Amino acid sequence: MKKEEKTNVMRVLDSKKVKYKKYNYLSTGAVSGTEVAQALGENPDMVFKTLVTVSKSKNYYVFMVPVEKELDLKKAAGVVGEKKIEMLKSKDLLPLTGYVHGGCSPIGMKKFFKTTIDKSAECFETIMFSGGKIGYQVEVALEDLKKVIQFELKDITIK
Repeated sequence: MKKEEKTNVMRVLDSKKVKYKKYNYLSTGAVSGTEVAQALGENPDMVFKTLVTVSKSKNYYVFMVPVEKELDLKKAAGVVGEKKIEMLKSKDLLPLTGYVHGGCSPIGMKKFFKTTIDKSAECFETIMFSGGKIGYQVEVALEDLKKVIQFELKDITIK
């Protein structure tokens, strides 16, 4: 039997003794967050994408929003005390975080960045997000996620 691959995210969760479920959707061909939610048969409101942004002052911020929603850059900037932020360019993601586009997770980045999760996450017992590699998702309770990363819950999506 082939050993199930563990991503860095899963290793970090294991090391902190955090309970989580892991999902592998490699065989489905799903690419977008919405496709991933469909492939896993999950409510897209509880499946979150991890977005990395940069401010004019070259500070980096991580935001997590449901896959079918969009990050409101104005609200997000206000939440982190910046005048303006923009999405990080795809080519800068790997050197900065250690993750590729589509496999970016708030857990296990090369360096921790201030993280904000859309407050809609409070509506669910658990949320799903990237397992740190394309094709992998993890499902974790917000309370348990606090054992691994610091984050704030704020309204950061476009209505």
